[in-house]
Amino acid sequence: MNDYNIVLARNTKKAPENIGPYSQTVAFSHYNNLSAQLPINPISGELVEGGIKKQTEQCFENIKAIVESINHFMDDIVKITIFLKDITDLDTVNSIYKSFFPVYVPTLTIVAVTALPMEALIQVEAIVSNGEGTIPAAPQAGDLIKVTSNTKSAPQNFLSSQTVAFSHYINLSAQLPIVPGTSSLVAGGLREQAYQCLRNIKAILESINVPFDDIVKINIFLKNIQDIEELNEIYTTFFPDSAIARAAAYVPARTTVAVAALPMGALVQIEAVASFGGGTPPQLVEDRHGIVIKTNNTENAPRCTLSTQSVAFSHYNHISAQLPLDPKTGECVSGGVKEQARQCLNNIKAIVESIDHSMDDVVKVNIFLKNIKDIDAVDEIYPAFFPNSVPARRTIGVSALPDDALIQIDAVVSHAEGTKPNV
Repeated sequence: MNDYNIVLARNTKKAPENIGPYSQTVAFSHYNNLSAQLPINPISGELVEGGIKKQTEQCFENIKAIVESINHFMDDIVKITIFLKDITDLDTVNSIYKSFFPVYVPTLTIVAVTALPMEALIQVEAIVSNGEGTIPAAPQAGDLIKVTSNTKSAPQNFLSSQTVAFSHYINLSAQLPIVPGTSSLVAGGLREQAYQCLRNIKAILESINVPFDDIVKINIFLKNIQDIEELNEIYTTFFPDSAIARAAAYVPARTTVAVAALPMGALVQIEAVASFGGGTPPQLVEDRHGIVIKTNNTENAPRCTLSTQSVAFSHYNHISAQLPLDPKTGECVSGGVKEQARQCLNNIKAIVESIDHSMDDVVKVNIFLKNIKDIDAVDEIYPAFFPNSVPARRTIGVSALPDDALIQIDAVVSHAEGTKPNV
């Protein structure tokens, strides 16, 4: 592995100016992480008029402008995440979405949230492949290709690929509790639905010969936060999965939030990111084998038996969502959203520093707010943690968070040294 990768933040005037302290896109190694795009006209700086159709078009035009400004194409996108204010807008959104991906389709996640910045009806974010890498003046592997996969053992959707692999990561489309071979949700309640979601993920990974324990990050969207205990009971039957993982007590990084609605009226939807040691062709043999998942927990941040604080693989660290918990007491800190935001970021900083990194290494931040109007208060705290860098960012309003928190934050961190075989 080469340790000369740099964090590369970029902005273009052809897309809207950022409405907060973040960059439009931050590249590191073989991926570009885009900030979630609102339906803002880049000339006027205002939300476009015309309802969900026009707003959806504008979001994707903004993404296209950013992608093209860094000399890439829409077909280089490996994952799209769509946040809607109203789940009944889904059919309209899907028709616009397909027009931007007429042949190739990336992985896809769609959820309805309680609120979006600027009272938008939709917000869209993307992850883009970066074959040239970010070693200055030294392309790493410009001919890397994406590898898409679908299996009949899991639900299929013509709007998305089940998996898109690029370099050393596999991104999965969010899985609904749909019974494979049908278009119906599994019968039963939250337990049955959570089991079906995880079984679908496992079937997808098994179809491409990737072990379930190669998952590095899980994101869980619940309709009701009260279902979290039942969810966890099912979750622990899947993680750890193998004898090796059980011996190491390995569980991936995790984020759990309650949202306003999910497609098909589901109670739960789960998405995953998995490591891919073999890489995508035509990586050299010496770059393909022996990379390991490296986990880390520190006493300086809240611990949880259901998640690992940081899971590194190859050139990225995935940080579990941090609640505003005091690591010494395990309780939410007193005060309002400013105090809670500061604690979330302090927890992330403690995790990042425990793995010999700094906040300047953060490439993407995801902020989940109980009240979207709190974003201004959060932004008063936020820049102090990123004085020398501005990571890409997503902010959404959610229905509820664990422990009745007002805010929850997770992050993706660059890992220049990469992960190496155990010696």
